[in-house]
Amino acid sequence: MKLFYVVMSVTLLALSVAGEDIAVTVYNNDLGVISETRSLEFDKGVNRLAFTDVPSGIDPASVRLDVLGRGNITILEQNYAYDLVGERQMYNKYIDQAIDLVGTDGELYSGTLLAYDQGYPKRGSVILRDQSGRIKIVQLDHIAQVNFPELPEGLITRPTLFWIYNSDTEGRLDTKVGYQTSGMNWSAEYVGVLDGAEKNLDLSGWASMTNNSGKTYKDATLKLVAGDIHRAEQAVARRGARAFEADMAGGIIDVGFEEKAFFEYHLYTLPRKATLADKEQKQISLFEPASSVVSKVFVYRPERNAKKVEVAIKFKNSKETGLGMPLPAGRARLFKADDDGSLILLGEDRIDHTPKDEEVKLQVGYAFDITAEEKLLEQTRPSPRVEDKVYEIKLSNRKDDAVSVEIEKKLYGYWDVMESSIAYEKKDASTIKLEVSLEPDETKTVKFKVRNYLR
Repeated sequence: MKLFYVVMSVTLLALSVAGEDIAVTVYNNDLGVISETRSLEFDKGVNRLAFTDVPSGIDPASVRLDVLGRGNITILEQNYAYDLVGERQMYNKYIDQAIDLVGTDGELYSGTLLAYDQGYPKRGSVILRDQSGRIKIVQLDHIAQVNFPELPEGLITRPTLFWIYNSDTEGRLDTKVGYQTSGMNWSAEYVGVLDGAEKNLDLSGWASMTNNSGKTYKDATLKLVAGDIHRAEQAVARRGARAFEADMAGGIIDVGFEEKAFFEYHLYTLPRKATLADKEQKQISLFEPASSVVSKVFVYRPERNAKKVEVAIKFKNSKETGLGMPLPAGRARLFKADDDGSLILLGEDRIDHTPKDEEVKLQVGYAFDITAEEKLLEQTRPSPRVEDKVYEIKLSNRKDDAVSVEIEKKLYGYWDVMESSIAYEKKDASTIKLEVSLEPDETKTVKFKVRNYLR
């Protein structure tokens, strides 16, 4: 049992709370914050209270308790018990105690348990001392039933917080309990459909939540925080997240999340109650489908792929283009309808948290009918600390339409472009950008000379 000793003064609030209530706030980084209202029974003096039905991923040090009523109650000590009932735990707790085992043939084995071997991956064995003092080794694959006199002290059926408190009042009081838990995540999932002219994008958004915290939150007020919060490093590693089976829930609904700015983040609140079950993945509509004006761009980055040209969809997240809403980080899938109406997946990409009025650029894939090739034609040393390189980039357009290809070439160290066959711009300290227009079935070659200053 892991013990956490705290002294916590209870905040007393003169409020009336009708029934139990629960709010769940989910973050993007394995974190959930839970706020529960429960009616608990208190006695006068120093007593012990069990707070059950908490998630197995709870951070006990984050617990805060507020009593919504009159009186003076102070938490003296908090213990978090998570040693749950199981076969191994039962055997280990009954070492040096009497147990009964019933064989598959009905034979009874009774005695003091001396040792237990789980025998993974096969069934193990136990060692018993019977009433005559003889030692028996019993193979567990021949045992049909094991009888323990009672549940051993310290074993519980679910994770539980135990509080030792001092109270000057008694009776049932409404309490608000808040805590953090691991095992909760959410991300945005976007589905975009291009029109036939590839000029407009119909975009819908989903909030995809996973709950592996070890607890089901029934009829909860659900909130999502979009943004990168800073968290202190853990002194010890947390227990690993458990595997889960995805249960797709939710669907297109009339009202999605209500969004607002909150501190330096964005907060999304579902205006209806929802249940987030343990080991569940749930999708709920994030916003009403929106339409945006987009453009298709072709980009050649030889350092990423020397033979292929990327194709991307670009749009501005503004009201003028049809959006203008904060877009949380997530995965975006892009489709286009064929002539028969069937949707064809074009590609997918991830977007970062994007505020309104900022540009969104989604890499879709590589252009099939546009080819590229880069060559290093010359490499000379005019002096010991100067190196010249001459590059050639050849682009070919085999499409039936004219295209424009952006070339983004990475350059390292201290450099200057000495010559170039076309205009260029310095995108940043390590990148130049050149734009090439290509008619159908046209090939163009770009040459430029770069001088590097060596240290």
